[in-house]
Amino acid sequence: MIHPFHPLAGRDLQLVTCRQTWGEQRAYFYDDDGRLVSVPLLWTTLAAVDPLIEFAGGRSAFRVEDLLNLRDLLAAVGGQSS
Repeated sequence: MIHPFHPLAGRDLQLVTCRQTWGEQRAYFYDDDGRLVSVPLLWTTLAAVDPLIEFAGGRSAFRVEDLLNLRDLLAAVGGQSS
């Protein structure tokens, strides 16, 4: 199963393989035209559950790492240093 916002969400796809590509794990499958395509493994139900999300029980909307990255991005866009 693919992430709910992906255009192929809700479809069962035949997994061909999983590989480390482009610096991340990717799941490969054939699309409707027979082309081999991939998505990040984290976008699928094949990925292990993030321990923080499992531990938080759905109570946390954001991970600390993501919030810190957002802070740095906003500082860079605003021309400020963090």
